Amino acid sequence: MSKELVESDPKGQHLPPLIKLALELGPLGLFFLANTRPGLFAPLMQPLVPASILAGGQAGIFTATAVFMLATLVALAIHYRLVGKLPIMPLVSGIVVLVFGTLTLVLHDELFIKLKPTIVNALFGSVLLGGLLFGKSLLGFVLDSVFELDAEGWRKLTLRWGLFFFFLALLNEVVWRTQTTDFWVNFKVFGVMPITLAFALAQTPLIMRHSPATDEGTKS
Repeated sequence: MSKELVESDPKGQHLPPLIKLALELGPLGLFFLANTRPGLFAPLMQPLVPASILAGGQAGIFTATAVFMLATLVALAIHYRLVGKLPIMPLVSGIVVLVFGTLTLVLHDELFIKLKPTIVNALFGSVLLGGLLFGKSLLGFVLDSVFELDAEGWRKLTLRWGLFFFFLALLNEVVWRTQTTDFWVNFKVFGVMPITLAFALAQTPLIMRHSPATDEGTKS
């Protein structure tokens, strides 16, 4: 009996991996650079953000927030222009960036942009684990995956990613509550991304075991 196959979006268009990575990392890189060197970006942001927000002791994080919001919008626009659709994860994350970034700038409180990773990761973790409770493996749609797995493989991978998203949410809470803003920004860029990449690579054996291509190669 053949295994049930689940495919995230077999007929949809997907970005090449390098372009997808660039669109995901680009806004984060600019976020880090603007926090480190706000003076480089303040002239560009002044037409959009009051000058008073971009000055003072919190100029770095406020400038970085404004740059992050703009860069996120540009990345989403490029993604849509290239493939004619917006994947769930970048879209939801982008909406939260805009909402909490706006709260950060309007209320002059960096707390909101620091909460963004917690909320996004907890949301995706809840969606993935909640879907499993109803017998649905939603990981392929959340991550815009292009590979195929059997049903058992999707369930296992969804469970792992759901728990991992909650781990990231908890980790963000620990870091921003116990460390400086600059440390949090650095960790967001140079800590979370390597951790996520390492976790994703660690799932390769599971993906290989439950890939229909692997099964066919074993049987032949």
